[in-house]
Amino acid sequence: MIDLSTKRFLCPAISKEGIPFVIAGFIFTLLLCTGFAFLHRWVAWYGVVCAAIFGLGLTYAIYLFFRDPERVSPDDPALVLSPADGFVSLIQKVPLPKEFGTEFGTDPVWRVSVFMSVLNVHVNRMPVGGTIIKDVYVPGAFINASLDKASEKNERHLYLVKTEDGRQVAFVQIAGLIARRIVSRVREGQKLQRGERFGLIRFGSRLDIYLPKGVLPSVKLGQMMVAGETPLARL
Repeated sequence: MIDLSTKRFLCPAISKEGIPFVIAGFIFTLLLCTGFAFLHRWVAWYGVVCAAIFGLGLTYAIYLFFRDPERVSPDDPALVLSPADGFVSLIQKVPLPKEFGTEFGTDPVWRVSVFMSVLNVHVNRMPVGGTIIKDVYVPGAFINASLDKASEKNERHLYLVKTEDGRQVAFVQIAGLIARRIVSRVREGQKLQRGERFGLIRFGSRLDIYLPKGVLPSVKLGQMMVAGETPLARL
């Protein structure tokens, strides 16, 4: 008998955005098998088996890409959590993105970038709890998201959150070389809890987190992060 932990690993929950892709994978597999079934004798049988293995394997890979496992956030409300799975690719001190204007400040703050490969969970979670006071979508290019210039050149979605104690935390979804779709589930004025899902990016990308002035990052380059669980700073 398969235990609960193994079931969660092999058959995790899936985000609603992935359901159409999984259905498309099954349809593709069915069409592929049907095509081979009309071939002559043993070629048909062999072709159907190979097509089924390939198609179902591809469908399962798509299913795993859109997996959405449950996460347990630390109880400490002062922690800023990683909004994405992946590894820390950049730690820099920079001003807030120009898309926010100057009303929220122009002094440099620490920015932590978390890069997601196609193997990571791509559902993004709130790094802090609070109200979204700014929500900006910017179309752009699709260069490698691990590069610094991706913060200004790539397609991205920017959020600015005001915490209950009045602090401002900004974070940005950045499309990558393969990613072609940023999904946002929230809007300005919405109040969310820390660790709550706010969107996803399809097929490899990056999240930038801008910490409040005076707050230092507590992570290192190359460190592995888990969305909604791994602390990256303390307010």
